[in-house]
Amino acid sequence: MIHPTIKVVTDRVVTRSKETRETYLAQMKAQFKSDVKRSSLHCGNLAHAFAGCGAHDKNILAEDKLPNLGIVTAYNDMLSAHKTYESYPDMIRKYANKYNAVAQVAGGVPAMCDGVTQGQDGMELSLFSRDVIALSSAISLSHNMFDGVVNLGICDKIVPGLTIGSLKFGHLPTLFIPGGPMESGISNEEKAKIRQDFAEGKIDRAALLKGESDSYHSPGTCTFYGTANSNQMLMEIMGLQLPGSSFVNPGTYLRELLNEEAVKVLLNLIRTKSFESSLASIVDEKAIVNAIIGLLATGGSTNHTIHLIAIARAAGIIINWEDFSELSKVIPLLTRIYPNGAADVNHFHAAGGMGFVISTLLENGLLHEDVYTILGKGLNKFTQEPKIKDNTLIWVDGAKKSLNESILRPATHPFNAEGGIKMLDGNIGRAVIKTSAVHEDHLLIEAPAIVFDEQEDLISAFKRNELNKDFIAVIPFQGPKQIGMPELHQLTPTLTILQKRGFKVALVTDGRMSGASGKVPAAIHLVPEARDNGVIGKIQTGDVIRLDAINGQLECIDPAVLSRPQRHKDNSGVFGMGRELFFNIRNNVTSSEEGASFI
Repeated sequence: MIHPTIKVVTDRVVTRSKETRETYLAQMKAQFKSDVKRSSLHCGNLAHAFAGCGAHDKNILAEDKLPNLGIVTAYNDMLSAHKTYESYPDMIRKYANKYNAVAQVAGGVPAMCDGVTQGQDGMELSLFSRDVIALSSAISLSHNMFDGVVNLGICDKIVPGLTIGSLKFGHLPTLFIPGGPMESGISNEEKAKIRQDFAEGKIDRAALLKGESDSYHSPGTCTFYGTANSNQMLMEIMGLQLPGSSFVNPGTYLRELLNEEAVKVLLNLIRTKSFESSLASIVDEKAIVNAIIGLLATGGSTNHTIHLIAIARAAGIIINWEDFSELSKVIPLLTRIYPNGAADVNHFHAAGGMGFVISTLLENGLLHEDVYTILGKGLNKFTQEPKIKDNTLIWVDGAKKSLNESILRPATHPFNAEGGIKMLDGNIGRAVIKTSAVHEDHLLIEAPAIVFDEQEDLISAFKRNELNKDFIAVIPFQGPKQIGMPELHQLTPTLTILQKRGFKVALVTDGRMSGASGKVPAAIHLVPEARDNGVIGKIQTGDVIRLDAINGQLECIDPAVLSRPQRHKDNSGVFGMGRELFFNIRNNVTSSEEGASFI
């Protein structure tokens, strides 16, 4: 039996989404029934489409009898996680031919690395890149040549963007093939110490760079549990990639066998010719609720309080932060993965990984089992894990017991009875806070505000020794309509140092912190943002703020703040790193709680 709160939330989502979901499904079923594919193309269309193929694939495509897989790839050399995809198209084409099909790269999508752009001007394009990826994905598939879709994407905005774009072709069977995380480098505790030592001036830049390079050292996903690895968790718990495949390292034989199996599974879905096998059917209300539950149970990235809303809307499903917050009250926190603990995703995978998470949630009525996946009806299949026997891929029952309870625990013995993400509400507005790494002593902070216009201003004040006191840092004008809602990761080491010195510190901003939100309480994604006349734009240094993550409150203690004139900050002159191209988008983007979308 499903937990009553999960049922209430799911029923509410179904009711709220009735009209938009029905419209979406009607559109997808119409496309599915029309079966308009290569048979509708004129000879000139087809000739262009397969001119670059070999004779074998040309013959297959000309006959329109065997499936053609459209590969949408986010490969580039700038992301270690996506470097692994360099050879995937050739690999997928080989496997497709082996199983009587063909495959073509339908198109490439942009994939920026937030790790490169952190604290730089380019970070202001990061959030918007999700919708650019969705548009690029739709353009890639618009050639009407494909019977199914293989998405090659892992990192922050890329998986959400690919999912949104694919949902507009939701009549097609679709899956993701992950590349896997890099092997573990230096410990996360050592990495954090190096960053803090640099912030305090104890080591030089060369020592910092060596530490970072020893951590991010090879092809594969970064090993901390940020947005990229939260993406992998979501794709698996939603049934969109193979069980146990998310955290298998690149360059291994198991990774190769899983890639082949993914092609086989997709071709089987295509050949069933059933709407239940389509992406539109798999991504339903229950799958979206499962995704929220997975995020809460694992203490995943706060970015998904934005991305999941946008993904759901692309499927005609309406969710909001109240759904996250209500579910968080009954979903236990099962993991301690950096930045919520010392372990990385390789350690998590070894301790039982996704199979154990899904198994313990199902056993305790905390997850919808009766959903469609790429393996058919039922999420129970996703409690299995892949193994190699006699050079062949087999599936075995996943771990029924955690192999390391300092990293991964059952739902009956969690790290915390509540999930890792909450909503805050009050006279300042609504915000999201990630609580999974915050010690209970820091869940309630009441202190004077210090207002900074940019994160660099806070860092400069720290270096001048002006911040050795209790305070709440307020950083307005970081929202999507103002400058695109960049991540403010540069604040983490500084605020952590102050917290370790014994000061009560917190952050309130209409910007983002994402999966690297750590031990300092941070009310982020605040709506209304300052540019939307939000109260955050009225707060002045010295105003006392109460951030209460226990009771979900975010308040200015003196209500007189609310009647002050609104402060404004012009954004019309923003230029450089291509930011001027996004001026109209900034003016038309929705709020954070509506998915921060311009499409």
